[in-house]
Amino acid sequence: MMISVKQIKDLRSKTGVSINECRQALEASAGDEVKALEWLKAASLKTASKKGGRTLGSGTVASYIHSNGMLGSLVELRSETDFVSKNQDFRDLANELAMQIAATAPATPEELLEQPFIKEPNQTVGDLIRLGIQKFGERIEIGGFSRFDARSDT
Repeated sequence: MMISVKQIKDLRSKTGVSINECRQALEASAGDEVKALEWLKAASLKTASKKGGRTLGSGTVASYIHSNGMLGSLVELRSETDFVSKNQDFRDLANELAMQIAATAPATPEELLEQPFIKEPNQTVGDLIRLGIQKFGERIEIGGFSRFDARSDT
């Protein structure tokens, strides 16, 4: 089956991974976008495991304050280089994590990684991190986080 440039561009716009990986995913799934997304998810697990031992020397801190001004969070998202940590997509990922933390109040980073992502419940936060690793080509992980709620003692 011939994979069109439009199919590749559409998949890339949804995932942010390289054009080559999008093409490979579509070819492996005979052009089926849903199967290609599953293929990319599996590939992200392999990529993440290969980068597990690398040193995290950079990162960013993101915050989220709910519109009522009574709930907020801070999250540290770590990366290997400042090249990635300065990337707007990386910063957007950190912002998404800050919103997730404010909305769901996880107790630990491990609990956070297992949660369904609030904007796409068929994907976990861990899946989101692994896709980030695949996209940026670097090891990334959550360094720490805090959640603040002025309405309670949490």
